[in-house]
Amino acid sequence: MGRKDLAQALEEIGELLELKGENPFKVKAYAQAARAVLRLEQDPAELAARGELINVKGIGKALSEKITEYIKTGRIATLEDLRASFPESLFELFRLKGLGAKKIKTLYEDLHITGLGELEYACLENRLAALKGFGLRSQDNVLASIATLKKYRGRFLWSEAEGPMQGLMRALSLLPGIRRVEAAGEFRRLCETVAEASLAIGCDRPERLADLLGDLPEVEKIEEAGPGEWLLTHAFGLQVRLTAVPDKNFPLLWHRLTGSEAHLADLKRYAAGQGWTLADDPWLDKRGRPMDVSNEADLYARLGLPFIPPELREGQGEVEAAAGGALPELVTAGDMRGVFHVHSGYSDGGLTLAEIVAACQKLGYAYVGLSDHSRTAQYAGGLSLEDLDRQRAEVEALRAAHPGFDIFWGIESDILPDGSLDYPDEVLARFDFVIASVHSNFTLPEARQTERLVTAVRNPYTTILGHMTGRLLLAREPYRFDAEAVLKAAAESGTALEINANPHRLDLDWREMRRAKALGIKTTIDPDAHSAEGLTDVRYGLQTARKGWLTRADVLNSLTAAGMREFLKRRRNKRGKR
Repeated sequence: MGRKDLAQALEEIGELLELKGENPFKVKAYAQAARAVLRLEQDPAELAARGELINVKGIGKALSEKITEYIKTGRIATLEDLRASFPESLFELFRLKGLGAKKIKTLYEDLHITGLGELEYACLENRLAALKGFGLRSQDNVLASIATLKKYRGRFLWSEAEGPMQGLMRALSLLPGIRRVEAAGEFRRLCETVAEASLAIGCDRPERLADLLGDLPEVEKIEEAGPGEWLLTHAFGLQVRLTAVPDKNFPLLWHRLTGSEAHLADLKRYAAGQGWTLADDPWLDKRGRPMDVSNEADLYARLGLPFIPPELREGQGEVEAAAGGALPELVTAGDMRGVFHVHSGYSDGGLTLAEIVAACQKLGYAYVGLSDHSRTAQYAGGLSLEDLDRQRAEVEALRAAHPGFDIFWGIESDILPDGSLDYPDEVLARFDFVIASVHSNFTLPEARQTERLVTAVRNPYTTILGHMTGRLLLAREPYRFDAEAVLKAAAESGTALEINANPHRLDLDWREMRRAKALGIKTTIDPDAHSAEGLTDVRYGLQTARKGWLTRADVLNSLTAAGMREFLKRRRNKRGKR
């Protein structure tokens, strides 16, 4: 191990001491020692062997002992102890330009941020804007630094991959001889994250495509991966696998590249039972002749099946359902009549109530459910009782000014550690609806976390359970709890489950939705919006709902305004009957 490694270890000790709030002089001493090590003309190991490190300016007795420990063992116990005292994910923040230990300490202590994904989410919710030592400009700089860092990570949110994919597809479609370019793989199946994107290409001469790819400005690196196949590194950092075939073979290629391995295996088994042989290319009919199909719908029809939407092709029983005529008619964007879970400037949102109403009307919605943070969420500007009075008065004024648009007044109430909701019952009774959400104490033991969620779900004032698992994609794992118990409690109490459409959450997970649906639980697709742009995140929630086999009847905000008024009225009437 060289002196650079040694200096880095000393520097890290100083950073972590500052993170713990240690004496600034002690922190500074480690930074000076790191610089002193780099300036040494002799090998630190030789100086340590002669006992002369103590004489080097900026090192001294205590630090010379730690340097000697590192030289002899390759480790410093103090550093390992400091590392163990913080979440490992917190160290990612030190990789961000402009964030030193002092600012990371503020983020960790004031906002309880422990990793990169949580920090990005906090920025998108404007939580750094009012934080001491930060501000709007710092928040923008942090987001830019995160974007740069994430470029070199291996997996991206679907929403992050969307722009680069669309740009690359447009560029490819303009190349000579290209007939069709379509997304496939995880991206086309609307998976919440994408490791390697896939593009299917139909063209005149696939063998000549390689000569054209290098000229695309979007392409940072290109490698041949096989006949008619290339692996590109997009300038954004996304890995994209391109597969090209003559245009007449495109439908089979597109289908093969789209389906998961499990879906394709299920389809092959089903086809074999019908006398067909499905290989990569070509597909053979009952007489062993290559199948000629013009599109995917034709392909499924040849097998006697209805078209299976790409987002369902996960090997989750969709082939069997298609064969039995049991495929659901999936919910669509046109089914959405309104949105819930919208934050205003009363807490941590960026819009006034009037601006929220105007933005929702512009998007064609018939109603909105306002739900700022409750008072326990001080980090997010949670509303005091006085704030609630002021907001309620403003809501009433807006209702009078917009008689053709429904404004439902609600709250996102923190679920406290014992499962109770923020605010006393007499305050909760004032709202049209209550979204109950966990925002803290993620590490409770599984049994306690389960009890906490079940208690909140059964609370007569809870209308919707917000982001049930607490996950942040690529950043924070779901907290540990018994999902089956919570789903059962929701079914028994009639509490709806939120599909949080923020692309960093997409929680409820689509894998849980079919279980919820089977229990008769309704869902709401909520943007968790903190800005006008955030309102449009509903589309990501819709994608997830479709992957979860949900129909219009499963989603509450497909109700008309009158239907929603009636639903909320029934919920309020039940409060005294439980």
